[in-house]
Amino acid sequence: VQSVQRTFLGQVVSARPCTVCQGYGTTIPHPCPTCAGDGRVRTRRSLTVKIPAGVEDGMRIRLAQQGEVGPGGGTAGDLYVEIHERPHDVYSRKGDDLHCRVTVPMTAAALGTRLTIKTLDSEETVDVKAGTQPGSTLRLRARGVPHLRGTGRGDLYVHLDVRTPSKLDAEQERMLREFAKTRGEEVAELTKQGGFFSRMRDAFNGHA
Repeated sequence: VQSVQRTFLGQVVSARPCTVCQGYGTTIPHPCPTCAGDGRVRTRRSLTVKIPAGVEDGMRIRLAQQGEVGPGGGTAGDLYVEIHERPHDVYSRKGDDLHCRVTVPMTAAALGTRLTIKTLDSEETVDVKAGTQPGSTLRLRARGVPHLRGTGRGDLYVHLDVRTPSKLDAEQERMLREFAKTRGEEVAELTKQGGFFSRMRDAFNGHA
């Protein structure tokens, strides 16, 4: 619908949609009682969304023409699905790399042992070398998250926490004292500086 207004600058022509047909050019004499002639109704439906391997928190997946239908039979819009990762009770993620923590006894760290690590695909056996220190990290290549774009995967890092015994019986304490003597460690001197076993715990915890 066009309208003309006369001003001191001349005639101004403006156009706006028809208030009857809303610009469609036709009118519906007997509109549908369900959609009132709009050509669409609000309803719910379920969709199956394929999540590709390697997606990260905050990414969005676009589903073309799965959004709201346009008025009057217009083309449907797109649906965007935003990804939110739930925290895992074992693994933490940094990029495409995974991290986990495993606690090993003090004796196993000193003598060496084997650990069975559960990865995303299967179980892996890794060797812990004798003399492993607290805070050491084992790296399992290509056991992390698949790369979203391209081939390959990230790595899995296993962080080792060495557990020092907090309570010792008489026999265990005697054996540790004998072990200290064979290494030339003065138990009496260490005891004056805070205790042999507390110093040992500090050593395993990384304190000087």
